[in-house]
Amino acid sequence: MYYGVELAIEEINETGGIAGRPLHVIKSDHHGNPARGVANIKQLAQQKNLLAVVGGVHTPVAIAQLDAIHDENILYLGAWAAGTAVVDNNYTPNNVFRVSVRDSEAATVLLNYAKSRGLTKVALALERTAWGRSNFASLDQAASKLGIDIVKTAWVNWQQVTFALDAASIADSEAEAIIMVANAPEAAVMTRAIHAQLGDALPIIAHWGLVSGDFTTLVGKPLLTAMDISVIQTFSFLYQTSPQAQKLLHRYRARFAADIDASAVPAAVGVAHGYDLTHLLARAAQSAENLNTDALRDALENLPSYEGAVKTYAPPFTPTRHDALWAQDYFMARFNGAGNLIPVKR
Repeated sequence: MYYGVELAIEEINETGGIAGRPLHVIKSDHHGNPARGVANIKQLAQQKNLLAVVGGVHTPVAIAQLDAIHDENILYLGAWAAGTAVVDNNYTPNNVFRVSVRDSEAATVLLNYAKSRGLTKVALALERTAWGRSNFASLDQAASKLGIDIVKTAWVNWQQVTFALDAASIADSEAEAIIMVANAPEAAVMTRAIHAQLGDALPIIAHWGLVSGDFTTLVGKPLLTAMDISVIQTFSFLYQTSPQAQKLLHRYRARFAADIDASAVPAAVGVAHGYDLTHLLARAAQSAENLNTDALRDALENLPSYEGAVKTYAPPFTPTRHDALWAQDYFMARFNGAGNLIPVKR
């Protein structure tokens, strides 16, 4: 996400910045800790000439930050956290805008993918957080509509080191596939335990939290290659081939990794989301009468169509819709032998 924001800022500054003033990015790290995330928001709110905060992977942190975001009246641009309540937060006015997956939409995509493969009995393996609970509610609702049975639900805590008993209970169920919702460390623990108990018998259909960290190293490429693991995505340099996506890839290579294969850019969704959000913010700033939060919020809600790296936003947001990506913008991808995600052909 940071790389995507930086690359967009380079482009914006090359054309004169905002109102003749250059942009720059300040990076802070909440380490997945909600209290630290709130403290970071309060500290950043004191930053002179702050336009917006871009974040972050963890839904529990983003939800914890909502009070501070609105109390301090700053814009929050969501580039990853998928919890439905991050955007549907009951604040009026709402200072959160997102280019990312939305859990209530993701549930339908994940389960429709299972159904397209003839898999109608699933187990859920979810992290025990606000994000996991958000997905449980969405998956439970979507499953009933799609005629899919949830035959087992298992939960994992952050920093949990074993999943053996839960893997055994999944093996004893009638599950034909596992829907996994967890970030990289916990997803790796679950995947290793599932493989130890079941081998490659059950496909894993995963939300994208596992690619927010070094899942491939934690699991190991041999196990990754042996198992049937699919991951929901919104962006891949192999899937989006628009001029803006190719421009982003060119800049990424020039700045960070000259010879990197298009499939090997780490967490490419974060790069693209951060990049598009920053350009959308810049366009809002250019059209706003001034650069305060109220004017920028109004400008974001009324932006015209924009051709981004992820898609052509037509328009990105409205006064009643602060999510820019929906189910039709998601696709599934699978790991290849190198540990890179390759889009599944539709």
